[in-house]
Amino acid sequence: MSKLKPLKALAQIIFVAVAAAVMIGALASTLCSAAPTSGAPPSKTDSTVSTNSVAVKAQASEAAPPVLKPQLTGAELYSMHCNRCHPERYPTERTAAQWKTIMLHMQVRANIPGNQARLILQYLQDNSGR
Repeated sequence: MSKLKPLKALAQIIFVAVAAAVMIGALASTLCSAAPTSGAPPSKTDSTVSTNSVAVKAQASEAAPPVLKPQLTGAELYSMHCNRCHPERYPTERTAAQWKTIMLHMQVRANIPGNQARLILQYLQDNSGR
């Protein structure tokens, strides 16, 4: 029985070491396969072969500049923000002064950014009709 105890301990140590080696190997394999490619140029063995990295670089340099989104109008912002909670009101239903009071309240209540609130108020006041 005394001879079995050291053998059992040795077997456990070997098992843990093998399991750790397998896990480290799997992790290294995963990391190496997911690593981005280096910026080194492709090998010059065959100049007619095109690699994915070269094609991607060519596409990136030929890409068009990003298109800037035009600013939304007061009417569009009014439609977006006010329809979230209730039906839209016609701008002619209130006076310019009433719209200012309502807009101050609704800007806080609906958490509308200041620049958008100004555009909405301008739209409502311009089209209030009174």
